Amino acid sequence: MIVADVVVDLQYGDCGKGKVTNYLCEKGNYTHVIRYNGGCNAGHTIYHNGQRIITHHIPCGVLHGVRSIIGPGCVVYPDQLFTEIQELEDAGIPARRFVRVANNAHVITRDHIREDGKDSSIGTTKRGNGPAYRDKYGRTGVRASEVESLREFIVDIYEEIHGANTPVKILFEGAQGFGLDIDWGDYPFVTSSHCTVGSAILNGVPPQSIREVWGVAKMYETYVGAKKFEGSDPIFGEIREAGEEFGATTGRPRQCNWMDWNLLKKAININGVTNLVLNKVDVLEEVGQQKILVDEKVVNFDSMSLMKEFIKTNMKKGVITSFSSNKESI
Repeated sequence: MIVADVVVDLQYGDCGKGKVTNYLCEKGNYTHVIRYNGGCNAGHTIYHNGQRIITHHIPCGVLHGVRSIIGPGCVVYPDQLFTEIQELEDAGIPARRFVRVANNAHVITRDHIREDGKDSSIGTTKRGNGPAYRDKYGRTGVRASEVESLREFIVDIYEEIHGANTPVKILFEGAQGFGLDIDWGDYPFVTSSHCTVGSAILNGVPPQSIREVWGVAKMYETYVGAKKFEGSDPIFGEIREAGEEFGATTGRPRQCNWMDWNLLKKAININGVTNLVLNKVDVLEEVGQQKILVDEKVVNFDSMSLMKEFIKTNMKKGVITSFSSNKESI
């Protein structure tokens, strides 16, 4: 028997997927946590047992002693992976025991990173993802199974999932976000992988195995990249400071704007979200403004309770909605 839950970002990344994934790992009794897209351009910040931990490649199942696989939908930079493993080991987490890489994941090379470093139009993290995915689909890429240094971590993900003699319970952990999806995002200002639930299925499970979809968003939006995203109101600078909106991977300041209600609804519908977590409620409370963009018009609320009431009242039927503050557990 195979069952799977999926964590998916509904905005532009940086919404707190790591926190939600960590929470589910504590509660869900999973046999596997599988990262289903992206590479080391993503950074998940997790507060675990009093430690602030930032991962780029590695699924957070390692923090809970759960077999953690970098799936075939990902691209892997071995040097970065080994650095992360050592950092976790130094923090007392036995990452080497639990981290695995799918044999059909693709590898980021130094040439990919050099090429990506020349980008000036999209605003990538310059970690080599785009060139690596291009070579994957151009059928000239290198798979993880071909890299000697990765050999001890390589697994056949099909055998992991379908060859098990006991029930398999997977938590799929996504990277980036719906607004950056290669098909559904604001093209060309997108990432190079699929950021939806469909990408999780491509990592080796049948569609009917998907049970719950945990959609994660913030009470406002942030974006890192070349396009103009932030509004002109100085309040967005206050939101950036209050929300500590600086990239976990690059340290770049994130552009801020109000939550786009239309984008959120679209992401919920396409991903089949069953559980919605809206993070950083306290940030808007701290700056004293609560607003949402609806049909490109700003809707103002006199209090956070009224904003929450609007969201719950207008949310798709059947979606369980919860709210969380910065760094607070769900």
